[in-house]
Amino acid sequence: MKKKRKGSHVVFSFVFLVLGFIIAFAYQIAREDKEKPKISDSQFERDLALRNELIAQEEKNNQLEQQLKKAQTKLVSYEKKLSNEAKTFSDLANEATDYRMYVGKIPVKGSGISVTLEDGDYIANKENANNYLVHEHHVLQVVNELYVSGAEAVSINGQRLSHHSYIVCNGPVIEIDGYQHPAPFVITAIGNYDALASALNIAGGVKDLLVNENVKFTLEKKTGIRMNALIGG
Repeated sequence: MKKKRKGSHVVFSFVFLVLGFIIAFAYQIAREDKEKPKISDSQFERDLALRNELIAQEEKNNQLEQQLKKAQTKLVSYEKKLSNEAKTFSDLANEATDYRMYVGKIPVKGSGISVTLEDGDYIANKENANNYLVHEHHVLQVVNELYVSGAEAVSINGQRLSHHSYIVCNGPVIEIDGYQHPAPFVITAIGNYDALASALNIAGGVKDLLVNENVKFTLEKKTGIRMNALIGG
């Protein structure tokens, strides 16, 4: 009987111990909650309003960022379009300048080549003197070869040629577009010297043909060549 009562006391002691721990823990939690500062309704509303405003501002910033990206994309497109148009205008301007130079409407300058054609030496009454003179076909051979080789502009004795100029013999002189020039004939061309000189000096080419026909042929490299616009152009 005493043993049963002793066991009951142990159980009750353990129960009271656990119950005391629970009460103490609950008291501590209640005390901490009580010590925490309570947020008033007005403070909560202000915090909520600030939070909503922050969210709205972030959304607005995102919208502005998207608008900025679209504007930048359009700006890049406009810049590219303007660049293409500027290049087109520049190309057209260069083509117009090239065309005016080609038809002789504007003065030109540059480096190039000079070819001098002179009558050959002959003994009077020995042979036909006409075989030692420079004729228009000699001049035309040089001029045509220069154009074919890339000459940008050509002149004879200072008179600028066009691509439809005519050259004819008129007694001891040649006539170019109505203007007469005596020998020697200095043919000047603006262009790449190496290309022009190589074309004239090629074996069996223009130089060899003219020399074989008793024409004195002199070739020089020239810098600072200046040619006026065509007469009447």
